[in-house]
Amino acid sequence: MNRPLKLGIAGLVTVGTGLLQLLAEHGGRLARNAGRGIEVVGVSARSRTKKRAVALKGIAWFDEPARLAADPSIDVFIELIGGEDGAAKSAVEAALAAGKAVVTANKALLARHGTELAELAEKNGVALNFEAAVAGGIPVIKTLREALAGNQIRRVYGILNGTCNYILTQMQEEHRAFADVLAEAQAKGYAEADPTFDIGGFDTAHKLTLLTSLAFGTRVALDQVHVEGIETISEADIAAADDLGYRIKLLGVALMTE
Repeated sequence: MNRPLKLGIAGLVTVGTGLLQLLAEHGGRLARNAGRGIEVVGVSARSRTKKRAVALKGIAWFDEPARLAADPSIDVFIELIGGEDGAAKSAVEAALAAGKAVVTANKALLARHGTELAELAEKNGVALNFEAAVAGGIPVIKTLREALAGNQIRRVYGILNGTCNYILTQMQEEHRAFADVLAEAQAKGYAEADPTFDIGGFDTAHKLTLLTSLAFGTRVALDQVHVEGIETISEADIAAADDLGYRIKLLGVALMTE
């Protein structure tokens, strides 16, 4: 078997710790499938002393994500920090410039800076992969980049935000007010404490920007996307749509016009 693939992970909240748990539980099977072992050799997060559900013994700690990203000991840098600028952007840039492959789930970063990051990756001959950024459970990014590369796609549309879909479904089926369902979603962990990114439509806009750029083979700027959220949807709106045989959903929609 080849030498292990060595990973550096920045961001140890839900997704980061979940990844570490997955690698710990299924490392043997993943190694057999990949033809080489997978080893986490470095991590970075805001707090070194925070209690986490994973063991970090034997893994090097880096206070600065960008230092981890460029460290010679890693082959792949995994960015799970979040945010379209700041530490996430500088760390990804550092990794690509150092010739490291990058994996990220950061849709906001890619929607805002995806083109220049892709150019930096190409310049340095490394991969920039982001399957988990949009509909990772399908998966759709790899499908668009590879399986459908020979097709001309002229329309992209779909429900792209689970939080909004949950809220609207509960309002429809249980005849409940928006604020009530939102509070429940937050209590269950389906919505963030500050839900603006989801219910304001911004998460959907970020995902649509990525999908459209790939599907149409062009650059779509986030600022060009018209964004509306679901904050103003009332029980009366839901009832009126139901009377007409419709349901209200937050959709991401893009059409090729030329």
